[in-house]
Amino acid sequence: MSITDIFGSNVFSVSIMRQRLPREAFEEVMEVMEHGGQISMATADIVAGAMKDWAVEKGATHYTHWFQPLTGSTAEKHDSFITYPKEGITVLRLSGKQLIRGESDASSFPSGGLRATSYARGYTAWDITSPVFVRESGCGVILCIPTIFISYTGEALDKKTPLLRSLEALSSQALRILRLFGNTTSSKVTAYVGPEQEYFLVDRAKYLKRKDLVYAGRTLFGAPAPKGQELDDHYFGQIRERVGAYMKDLNNELWKLGITAITQHNEAAPAQHEMAPIYATANVAVDQNQLTMETMKRVATKHDLVCLLNEKPYAGINGSGKHNNWSVGTDDGINLFDPGDDPASNLQFMLVLACVLAAVDDRADVLRESAACVGNDHRLGAQEAPPAIISIFLGSQLTDIVDRIVSGGSGEEENAEENLITGVSTLPMLKKDTSDRNRTSPFAFTGNRFEFRMVGASDSVASSTTAMNACLAEAFCNAADALEGAEDFEAACRKYIRRMLKRHYRIIFNGDGYSEEWVLEAARRGLPNIGNMVDAVQVLTKSDVVAMYEKFHVFSRTELVSRMDVQYETYAKHINIEANVMIHMASKAYIPAVVSYSGDLARTVASLESIGMDASVQRELLDQVNRLLKDASAALATLEHHLPQVHAMTSLKAMAEAYRDVIVPCMTALRTPIDKLELLVHQDVWPMYSYGDLLFEV
Repeated sequence: MSITDIFGSNVFSVSIMRQRLPREAFEEVMEVMEHGGQISMATADIVAGAMKDWAVEKGATHYTHWFQPLTGSTAEKHDSFITYPKEGITVLRLSGKQLIRGESDASSFPSGGLRATSYARGYTAWDITSPVFVRESGCGVILCIPTIFISYTGEALDKKTPLLRSLEALSSQALRILRLFGNTTSSKVTAYVGPEQEYFLVDRAKYLKRKDLVYAGRTLFGAPAPKGQELDDHYFGQIRERVGAYMKDLNNELWKLGITAITQHNEAAPAQHEMAPIYATANVAVDQNQLTMETMKRVATKHDLVCLLNEKPYAGINGSGKHNNWSVGTDDGINLFDPGDDPASNLQFMLVLACVLAAVDDRADVLRESAACVGNDHRLGAQEAPPAIISIFLGSQLTDIVDRIVSGGSGEEENAEENLITGVSTLPMLKKDTSDRNRTSPFAFTGNRFEFRMVGASDSVASSTTAMNACLAEAFCNAADALEGAEDFEAACRKYIRRMLKRHYRIIFNGDGYSEEWVLEAARRGLPNIGNMVDAVQVLTKSDVVAMYEKFHVFSRTELVSRMDVQYETYAKHINIEANVMIHMASKAYIPAVVSYSGDLARTVASLESIGMDASVQRELLDQVNRLLKDASAALATLEHHLPQVHAMTSLKAMAEAYRDVIVPCMTALRTPIDKLELLVHQDVWPMYSYGDLLFEV
């Protein structure tokens, strides 16, 4: 089958609805999808029946409300279409009520205290703006209905509800900006997202022998392989046959779900790869990225592989991120981030650009928090990913324009189109882009969008997109407040742009974000450098942040406090699991193996010396092994001593801080001697697969 035959075949798309719904019902659904509102229960019954018939034709037996709780993954409860049988015969049915609303035990998901076991009710509600789909799995074919998830008292318990709120806030404030420029035709503005997804693959049999990978998703021990990524030979290199077969099946599964997977390649690190889709509206893109991660894992199993989405599964080589390509556009096709051929004279674009600079500068800590997850602490600032310092890369053309405006000019200047000279007469003439790329920048302008490069591979793009939408909505609101009613709008607008560019110029940095010099320069500029998740989380309850989110109805203070608590608890639980895994591996595998090896060495030394042979090499090795064994045993005892004390703490913030400040250093102290021992102990004795086994034998 061709791609066009496969694509979207498992999606209850607009074209399918047009075919299967009566005209009046279809038009009512489209009106609500595009402009908001509620569909009638009569129409809901019609839509539900059509969905059920379509799904049953594809082999579906169950439906589920598919939602995104604060676990970072998705959740679902399957109910069959079966109704109560009469005379032994049942009728398959999905009602409008079942489509629109569901119920779940909200106390069983992270809620930050919003729900307790004694008050556990939560609701799921159909998100009409995201397509319903069927998913084929070991459970059979399931009709999946994307929903939000809220508590009995109305608070958001998921990542989608705030995202949808942020989209409405962004739209209302962006329309105010457009109206200032005489645009009366655009009726809606939305965010578009294209999340690139990096991942590692590992042989499943080897994975199952590494309990750190199984329980923690990353290696907690492991000496470097003799070869890493230093030759740059894996990046964009030829794809191995086994990996290629996986990618082929992955594409087919994603295309069935209407996910526009277009790019696949080897990434920088061995066994690391990347998939990228075409843009979609933010809500759909978030759902599709969650589906992408689930599908990656499911398809890998069929190839006796495991897909690792942890941000840093292996020490010493690049980790995995998820670049959130973000743009903002209207319902009639205007991209607000498109500078056009002459950005300096494009007053609307320059105002939008000034607002983006203001949003990122004023709310750098909010954006940093939106990319905070446990795995990302090992990746950000590690000379492989953006630093933990938020800055914006604009490129030479826009920076030159900004410089001229800030210095008092209009910013306008003739920009001659340049071509690249290859020196080969038979090659085509290539038009040179107006700006280079900067892969070290956390927030980079790339022609008609901004690329937020801080998001971790395992994380949902909902959090970062919600934050970006809300921060830009605030900046748009401030601009509209300042400019609405101006007697000379153009003059007032130019003055406002210059003021914003001058005020927020410090956020622009086009240099090497990996350099130590930038860390010092950023500190001189007063830019925050939030190095870990625990520190980043605290921003959620800052008074000005709460005020912003409440003003635009994205989060209430109660919801923000709950999310802060959830993230503290998540951090503590993750580190606790990792520490316990390390204790288990060290005490049950590594230390016993080294003890056995040192015993063999000791017997060899004694045997050689007993017959007058020189055993100095063996004795030196034995001394090294025993010193490191002693260090490992002491570090293990220290970790075992501190872990229960930290775990017993009652304050979530204090507990998270203690895991960061006490337990993580103890874990490093345990790993260090064991990784050194791996390079000394014979490979036949070593109890775990090495980095070389995991990275180069896929």
